Formats: sequence, structure tokens, C-alpha cells
Amino acid sequence: MNVENAPFQTSKDSALRSAVRFVALANFAYFGVEFAIALAIGSVALFADSIDFLEDTALNLLILIGLSWSPVWRGRLGMVLAGILLIPGLATIQTAWEKFLHPTPPEPVWLAVAGAGALVVNLTCALVLARHRKHQGSLAKAAFLSARNDALANIAIVAAGLLTAVILSGWPDLIVGLGILVMNADAARQVWIAARREVRAEN
Repeated sequence: MNVENAPFQTSKDSALRSAVRFVALANFAYFGVEFAIALAIGSVALFADSIDFLEDTALNLLILIGLSWSPVWRGRLGMVLAGILLIPGLATIQTAWEKFLHPTPPEPVWLAVAGAGALVVNLTCALVLARHRKHQGSLAKAAFLSARNDALANIAIVAAGLLTAVILSGWPDLIVGLGILVMNADAARQVWIAARREVRAEN
């Protein structure tokens, strides 16, 4: 690294650390809120999203650890994070199967309210991370993609709540929950590709 650029790079690293630390705390705080509501109203979408909040907390904590590592080890950690992005899907599949067998609708007002709250949290996190998404390769990319996808999922959750209120069916909630699973899988794929590119560039 050019010595003249070292202070600028250090400043960027510090700003990214602060952003990731804030995102980790915000995700952990809302995980508790959304998880409790999901259990109370029996929502697949909220359950999937709440587990995703917990996964995002772990994701950002691992990113904080990995920022001081070499590019090769950052890339390897990025591969691990790609796997972590898939974890919420495992719990979602089981919950979705139970919902498929007994498609009772969740309480639509709480579904929409919880989804709106999650949207505010994730939009804030995505905005905080947006300017860092090209810094430190796969690590910053993982954090940004996770927050962005979560915000999109939350819009779908709010829509599911409104639709559930109209048709009184459990299917909108189930479909959104499975959609969150697909988005997480795509984010994992993108992070894996970026991580492999980092490792190969250093070999």
C-alpha cells in the first residue's frame, strides 16, 4: 500500500468498523422484538426475518474481526460468511412446512407493524453501509447485501400483512417467508464469488 495513502486507508477502515458495529447492535436489538412477535402470531415471514436479524448480528461481528486480516484470510472468511447467510433458511424451511400443513393466517396488523419496524431498521443499516460496500472486498459486500436484501424482504412482509387482512389466508405469509429464503441464497452466492476472487488474486 502506498505510504501516502496510509492515513486515508486507516480512516476508511475506522469508518467501516464504526458502521459495522452500529449495524450489529441494531440487528441484535430488533431480533428480540421481531422474534417475540413471530412466535406470538405464528408468522413464517417474521420468523424467517427475525432469525435473519440474528444472523446479521453474527455476520457483522465476524466482519469486525476480519477487517484487520490479510486479503487472503478476508477472502476465506468471506466464504464462511456465505455459508452463514444460508443458516436462516434451514429454520425457515421447517417453519414453512408446518405452515403448509396448517395454513392459518397470522394476525395481519402485527405482521404489518413488525415488518414496517424491521424495514426502518434495515433501511438505516443499508444507508450506513452503502458507502462502504466496495471497501474490503467480500466482507463489506456481505454486510451491505444482507441489509439491502432484508429491506426488500421487509417491504414484502408489510405487503403480506395487508393482503392477509383482506383475504384472511396464511399463504401470503408463507410465500414471503420462502422468498426471504431465496434472497438469502442469492446473497450467499454473490459473497462466495467475491470471496473466491479475493483469494485467487493473492495466489
